[in-house]
Amino acid sequence: MAKKNGHNTKGKIINAAWKLFYEQGYEDTTVEEIISESQTSKGSFYHYFDGKDALLGSLSYLFDEKYMELAETINLEDDSFDILMFLNKELFTMIENSISMELVARLYSSQIITRGERSLLDHDRFYYKLLKQIISSGRSRGQLSEDMTLNEQVKLYAMCERAIIYDWCMSNGEYSLSEYSCKNMPVLLSKFKK
Repeated sequence: MAKKNGHNTKGKIINAAWKLFYEQGYEDTTVEEIISESQTSKGSFYHYFDGKDALLGSLSYLFDEKYMELAETINLEDDSFDILMFLNKELFTMIENSISMELVARLYSSQIITRGERSLLDHDRFYYKLLKQIISSGRSRGQLSEDMTLNEQVKLYAMCERAIIYDWCMSNGEYSLSEYSCKNMPVLLSKFKK
């Protein structure tokens, strides 16, 4: 039970931080404001995070929360490729509407230069488990190609998502992330279809 409470506390801090980052900007948000918004304690904050910069790596936590929410709405009997495109569109719409491009760019740059944990590449994340489940289901039902291994397909899908987000950041968000992705993800992943 304590572990669940700890998970809830950490989640409250992360959600509050990203809400404030979006509303006020990263630079203008203080640790004290995050603690107040999350209705947690200073001790709890520093138990989970060394400081505000450590929260940059927690964006993948928000992504996984969105995927958990979306997983409840999908039917694995539907076409697997369509499910993947649906998940991509929904996540990218969330990013576009609730996370500033500056913060996404900070996360990506921190993942490139870090010598420590790279949260976006952590295969224990819900994201990777869900992708594996969807792609495996599509392969077994003859909807998705088996020209690559399951792990290669999961890696390729994740890499395409990261590439589109990276390009969006590099282009200063001059186009709609979700619209661009809806147009290009099917092209990038055309070899997935059988």
